[in-house]
Amino acid sequence: MKKISILGSTGSIGTQTLEIVRAQKDIEITALAAGSNIELLEKQIREFSPAIACVWDEEKARMLAASVRDLSVKVVSGMDGLIEAATEPEAELVVTAVVGMIGIRPTIAAMEAGKDIALANKETLVTAGHIIMPLAGEKKVKILPVDSEHSAIFQCLNGERENKIHKILLTASGGPFRGKTRKELEHVTVEDALRHPNWSMGRKITIDSSTMVNKGLEVMEAKWLFGVEIDQIQVVIQPKSIIHSMVEFEDGAVMAQMGTPDMKLPIQYALYYPERRMLSGPRLDFWTMGQITFEKPDAENFPGLKLACQAGRRGGSLPTVFNAANEKAVAEFLAGRISYLSITDLIQGAMESHKVKENPSVEEILEAEAEAYEYIESR
Repeated sequence: MKKISILGSTGSIGTQTLEIVRAQKDIEITALAAGSNIELLEKQIREFSPAIACVWDEEKARMLAASVRDLSVKVVSGMDGLIEAATEPEAELVVTAVVGMIGIRPTIAAMEAGKDIALANKETLVTAGHIIMPLAGEKKVKILPVDSEHSAIFQCLNGERENKIHKILLTASGGPFRGKTRKELEHVTVEDALRHPNWSMGRKITIDSSTMVNKGLEVMEAKWLFGVEIDQIQVVIQPKSIIHSMVEFEDGAVMAQMGTPDMKLPIQYALYYPERRMLSGPRLDFWTMGQITFEKPDAENFPGLKLACQAGRRGGSLPTVFNAANEKAVAEFLAGRISYLSITDLIQGAMESHKVKENPSVEEILEAEAEAYEYIESR
């Protein structure tokens, strides 16, 4: 019986992880953590009986504790509680599916405690890859990517680890606004941006996908996961989301991982790696698919990807500023306080105003985050 902890259990990745646990019946949940959805978290606690449950909001944690007082679960809150959930002694693997930079500290704590990481929190590597990857080697823990694209690359490299990567081909759907100009995007609403053509994801990541910022974050994440340079990663628009990513080797051979756009596949692969398990759901039908088409990303109308690559090449604290400015700008857009096009404009402004720190510590990363937030608020 494998034992796991899930940080972000009420979100899209967390709930799909629990669907896999429910179907496979041979994983034990030792800890669950959520932001504020205590109604769903209580249902999860009653079904999966974790030893620890964390709620980020302290007041809601008290409400949850009162609701589950008939159970033996320990209810904790805040960053200390998140770290306690990440380091629950019985857990072998921690699924890090929280959104944002709050994932950094619990991920580091879990690794220091010898836990393998099923990584669905891309901000951890984007902002602290220079800390995370050496720590993984030192502690001899696995980092198993849960993002569809990074899981695809990881799968393509099975049996190829000794061969040099020439190029990573990171695919993108292009989002709901593929082919549109900035003029056509001036009056985009929140509802428009949340209509992704292929994937069912959380609100923040869906907005990021529409601006191509998410693909930029994935480029920076891939740099750390697979030990390549930013310029060895080429983004390719593949609108049907059938090819999830590809790897080109020195001899010109290209390995691709394909499948239906279903996040359960990469989640389950990370949970059971290197074993593959039966997964119910639709399969690719090449007879009816017709064709797979490819396009070049539109950097002029969707500058988020270009800005991310600039941040990734420069390194230091600049990727943190890119990420934090985006987090804050997306939150403002979702709240109806800024326009859609302002998201990438604000990211660019925050990056241009920042004085880069080389090899930032966790504390300096968090300071850069606060600086980016302050910049957005001042505008």
